[in-house]
Amino acid sequence: MPPTGNDLVQLARQHLGEKYVLGATVPKNNANWKGPWDCAEFASWIVFQIAGSLYGCEDDGGNPSTADAYTGYWDRDAKRLGQIITLDVAASTPGAAVLRIPPPGSIGHVVISDGAGGTVEAHGSADGVVALKLANRRWDMGILISGISYTQNAPLPVPPPATTIYRLTTPPMTGQRVHDIQQALSTAGFDPGTIDGEFGPHTNAAVIAFQISKGLVADGEVGPQTAAALGI
Repeated sequence: MPPTGNDLVQLARQHLGEKYVLGATVPKNNANWKGPWDCAEFASWIVFQIAGSLYGCEDDGGNPSTADAYTGYWDRDAKRLGQIITLDVAASTPGAAVLRIPPPGSIGHVVISDGAGGTVEAHGSADGVVALKLANRRWDMGILISGISYTQNAPLPVPPPATTIYRLTTPPMTGQRVHDIQQALSTAGFDPGTIDGEFGPHTNAAVIAFQISKGLVADGEVGPQTAAALGI
């Protein structure tokens, strides 16, 4: 029998509660690994354990014990090797990956869909590997991986965030809200560069540093959780 999306979900759930460390390196061929994880390393390890192949790594043909996984490589492989699907389809497909693409020089996020609107994911240092929801979070794509057999249920709508997610974009996001973010970062001791109301690379770096300090998803995006932590 070919490996299935349900196999991915079942293995991922066995690691709930384990530790998250941003930038952790995980030997994909170590079946006994219990963390630490980061989001891309967790998802790539799950795929290798179930399918026996590297995915989302710098060199998918390299040594699985040292292969470096990253959300940017997940984006590359989705476009080159995988099948990109809508968020509604991913939400109802056990084992589908759901990706937030990282801007250049930044960090994204990748999770495993449980097929019922939920996720299993290495989330942040405050909570580790957890089961959460896809709804009310910003995502870019769903992904099916070649060589995995998936069962798709009826599509589930994935409500987008109710508020604007401030992040690094081209052209950059600007305005009073960005100014407030920069001021709050500076007050908290994280240098956003010039407080000018423009969300540029310096502000992105400061947001990531702040998120790491609070154990949040270190993606450089200011949504409700990060805004609340900043007190804005």
